[in-house]
Amino acid sequence: MTSQQSTQTMKPATAAKKLGVYLAATPAEFREGVVSRTELNALQADPPEWLRDLRRHGPHPRPVVAAKLGVSHSGLIRGGITEPLTTEQIEELKRERPEWLERERATQAEVRKEAARLREKRAEQGDDSGA
Repeated sequence: MTSQQSTQTMKPATAAKKLGVYLAATPAEFREGVVSRTELNALQADPPEWLRDLRRHGPHPRPVVAAKLGVSHSGLIRGGITEPLTTEQIEELKRERPEWLERERATQAEVRKEAARLREKRAEQGDDSGA
């Protein structure tokens, strides 16, 4: 009995998400096909010029924009950012430091602080085994 392994494929949108790039900015041949797990691994290990350029200059998808600005996805929306941004636009926002960005960064810092506090508390409770 021969075991035949099927090639695992994904939609271009899924592959773009895993690569951290904005799908609409990828080449047509990427958007119109399917991507195998092997192809995705190859793109991650040795990115072609178009992928390096997209990662460097954008436009970037919202999760990447949020991470680069240090805010949540919801914070972007509250700040009126609903479209992908280029690296240049992100850097401009960082320089301008609009009020909404400062407010959302502070909120995100508080969220991280609380998450760390809860992790610590859970760790301490796990360590209290009565030894």
